Amino acid sequence: MVTARAEPGAGAIDGRVERLLGQMTLAEKIGQLTLVHVEPGELPGDLRAAVRAGKAGAVLDVVDVATVNELQRIAAHDSRLGIPLLVGRDVIHGFKTVLPIPLGQAAAWNPDLVQQGARMAALEAAASGVNWTFAPMIDIARDPRWGRIAESFGEDSHLAAVLGAAAIRGFQGDGLSRPGAIAACAKHFVGYGASEGGRDYGYVGIPEVDLRNVHMPPFRAAADAGVATFMAAFSDVNGVPASANPFLLRTVLRGEWKFPGFVVSDWDSIVDMVVHGLVANDEEAALAALSAGVDMEMVSTTYRDHLPGLLAAKRIDPRLLDNAVRNVLRVKLQLGLFERTATDPAAYPGVASAANLALARELATQSLVLLQNRNGVLPLAPQRLHSLAVIGPLADDAYEQLGTWAPDGDPALSRTPLQAIRETVGARVTVRHVRAMATTRTVTTAGFTEAVAAASGADASVLFLGEESILSGESHSRASIDLPGNQLDLVRAVKRAGKPVIVVILAGRPLTIEPILAHADAVLYAWHPGVMAGPAIADILFGVESPSGKLPVTFPRVVGQVPLYYAHRSTGKPASQASFLHIDDIAARTPQAGLKNASQYLDAGYAPLYEFGYGLSYTSFTYADIAVAPTRARVGVPISVRAVVRNVGQVAGDEVAQLYVRDLVGSVTRPVRELKGFQRIHLEPGESREVAFQLSADDLAFYGRDLTRAVEPGSFHVWIGGSSSADLRADFELTAD
Repeated sequence: MVTARAEPGAGAIDGRVERLLGQMTLAEKIGQLTLVHVEPGELPGDLRAAVRAGKAGAVLDVVDVATVNELQRIAAHDSRLGIPLLVGRDVIHGFKTVLPIPLGQAAAWNPDLVQQGARMAALEAAASGVNWTFAPMIDIARDPRWGRIAESFGEDSHLAAVLGAAAIRGFQGDGLSRPGAIAACAKHFVGYGASEGGRDYGYVGIPEVDLRNVHMPPFRAAADAGVATFMAAFSDVNGVPASANPFLLRTVLRGEWKFPGFVVSDWDSIVDMVVHGLVANDEEAALAALSAGVDMEMVSTTYRDHLPGLLAAKRIDPRLLDNAVRNVLRVKLQLGLFERTATDPAAYPGVASAANLALARELATQSLVLLQNRNGVLPLAPQRLHSLAVIGPLADDAYEQLGTWAPDGDPALSRTPLQAIRETVGARVTVRHVRAMATTRTVTTAGFTEAVAAASGADASVLFLGEESILSGESHSRASIDLPGNQLDLVRAVKRAGKPVIVVILAGRPLTIEPILAHADAVLYAWHPGVMAGPAIADILFGVESPSGKLPVTFPRVVGQVPLYYAHRSTGKPASQASFLHIDDIAARTPQAGLKNASQYLDAGYAPLYEFGYGLSYTSFTYADIAVAPTRARVGVPISVRAVVRNVGQVAGDEVAQLYVRDLVGSVTRPVRELKGFQRIHLEPGESREVAFQLSADDLAFYGRDLTRAVEPGSFHVWIGGSSSADLRADFELTAD
């Protein structure tokens, strides 16, 4: 079993760092800043030689434990100073036991489960020798065209901060030196989720006030949670790529936040600065990156190739190099790598154990969001069914349900929806499966005839649609986020059979699904739910569990509404139902002044298809009796907000109670609402419970016109409810004295 040991003190670690640093040659120092990518297969001789010479401080993508142990043996016993290696891997949402994609995990609104999932993944990865993961990704993602929204915790700073900190606690455990802990990496610092047009690697133009109020808070929370490493973003941020941006890496991260760990570049992002046009060549890129505060270079070799010459020419202060090495060595010592140079897989819990699969099932179940349920068609009652049609390209695809960034996932561990449905209903219900489309992108209708025949002969049809895993993730942005291929026509065709139609969507992003709503009696959004997708979905479909997921991101009606998010500014002419007149209802030759001026689209309005925080259940919840105390207080006095939640339905269920605040007047304009707290609660039928939140000065502070963070006196609205459109409101006022 994995055994614990005492956490080393900071003073002892710093002493060891200085002793090592004092013995190191220039080549060995630069080696500690070098992260080498290793292709699968036999270890190349040049890598063995580099590790032996101390010229490689970390390796990437080695997951064979025997290979890792051999590399660590060379580093610990054959190199001059015996400094072990960091072994990095993208452990994004599970390792062998693949969990829902992070966006799906965010839909569970359950920090405890996110932490447990990260802990499980850390233990599985550590058994392979991995000691560093490039997660969590806590970029604020407000553009569903961006493929990497799948890796995010959604559009909201507070939710991303809470879940990101939970993931860090899971990866790093009770202390980095404890066996099974792996170093986490907060990425991508900062603003990457705001890439222009949702195009990966694109330019990011964000005013500093928005950088600080919207994009930085999750990273500040990560630093406060003790994250070991940060990763600089690929992006050009306001004209300076993040890997050469001293404002981000030195002024904010080191100066304001006192971050003690190390910063790694993203893949080739240092040499990419030449392509950006910031520098003329790789030598200048190395100078810019180290000067800005990038401690370790991922994959590219500008540090190795050019730092010696830059130092000799006195273009770099040697203290910059030494500080970078200190930062890396400190993390290695905190991880206890010097005392644990070999990994024994038998010392760790089993991969894909019953407990791990149970956790994956629970997290997947809570991540599912019921978007539509006309006439209570769900849950299905197996005892009342004679036959069921299961249709679509994602009903029985063990690979696609794993989602993006699951490099170590094993589809053999997946239990598909078709398998789980058959297990649930048993032999007494005839289940007819028709794939209908070869992939989600198929544009022919060749399989529709069989699908319609199956639907016509069944009591109900369940369609498994969405997008394959390859359609989301890094470098997989989409200009159209409609259901790809001929899926809409498939839904229409099946609906014509005249039987109830349930649509389950597996995807890596919000899709523009409004066209299918008229043809679907129920819609369940499943994201990419991981290895236990099947049992989780079956539990919801058949009422074993009541759906409780809530959207962590706004769903647009059409892609032209993007970016669309709940925490927007009011504008001087905010839209409302009263101001909207659809383009089709405008009379010919209406004068220009004949419409009400408002911030909206003539053809799509102003409202989303589904708002942030939305999600249905098989029961109903009401909110009442909101109370604020005190209603008038000095700045800095905590504000208590309470309300009563009641389950007024016939079945038990979980509800996510959400607290939103609006600061009505500020030195800079403030969002119309901001999430400040949430609680997941379980209520039996007829049961009620008071939920209580406390707003601290920190919750109400923001960066104002002078770019200092403070709470400003004034009037506030506060809401408690089941989504960002909650209407149960109270008010309070903060005074300066």
